[in-house]
Amino acid sequence: MTPSSPPRPAPSTVDPFTTLRPRLFGIAYRMLGVRADAEDVLQDAWLRWSRTDASTLQSAEAWLVTIVTRLSIDRLRALKAEREAYVGWWLPEPLVELDAHTPESAAELAGELSVAFLYVLERLGPEERAAFLLRQVFDYDYPEIAAQLGKTEASCRQMVHRASERVQQARTRFEVPQAVHHQLLQRFMKAAQSGDRHAIEALLSEDAQLIGDGGGVVPSFPKPLVGPFRITNLYWALFRRLGAQVVYRMALINGEPGLLRYVDGRIESAQAFVTDGERIVAIYAVRNPDKLAGIPATLPL
Repeated sequence: MTPSSPPRPAPSTVDPFTTLRPRLFGIAYRMLGVRADAEDVLQDAWLRWSRTDASTLQSAEAWLVTIVTRLSIDRLRALKAEREAYVGWWLPEPLVELDAHTPESAAELAGELSVAFLYVLERLGPEERAAFLLRQVFDYDYPEIAAQLGKTEASCRQMVHRASERVQQARTRFEVPQAVHHQLLQRFMKAAQSGDRHAIEALLSEDAQLIGDGGGVVPSFPKPLVGPFRITNLYWALFRRLGAQVVYRMALINGEPGLLRYVDGRIESAQAFVTDGERIVAIYAVRNPDKLAGIPATLPL
């Protein structure tokens, strides 16, 4: 009697694109800094994926990451002229979480996502940025990166090395527990909400700077605002002029504690903070209304 063969496992019904979507979005968003642009890249990638016979691929992940990376590079090149003509400082569109976790808050977006980090990445060229992200954030090996970018391993190593040096030179980084970051911002929020000028200034480092992005749509500073006195004056003057019309709310902004500011119950800015654990060293204030469209426009309860 011939023993029966073991049953074959049922083919997986889970679409690899769906499974990998958080990672693909993470790559596209870090490359482009704008949710809509990242979503457009994913839509284009999905259309290509839907026309592809997955059974002919050695690795669905490698194929999809390659497509998303190359589409992101092409789109970033196309956006170059637009960003060069941008009025004032360009900051990424913030990804904001109030209470519920969104799909974009999955593990693939947990690390190296801060507004400060993406602001520094703007110094890199498209391919250099892609190589750096694939290696330093997504931990791909150089042979994989070379295949994804269509470059040699040596070229990819050189790009990552050069990008790492430029990022390190331009970036001030502190390892601060999120709970400490959160507590510091709570104190800052309380001081700003009450117009406590001395408390605001005491929470800012001597070389603190504020970079604002109004996009030419709303007023912003043409240069970074530097020093605790000048930054304090900005928050204090707003309180003096509008008082209780200004309300702050804590939120996670690109995975880190930040503040949303509402004026007359309408969203006015999303503010990301860099802290050394004791004082605030940098504030990135996104005020361009186009970049605040994904945040509740009215004050949440």
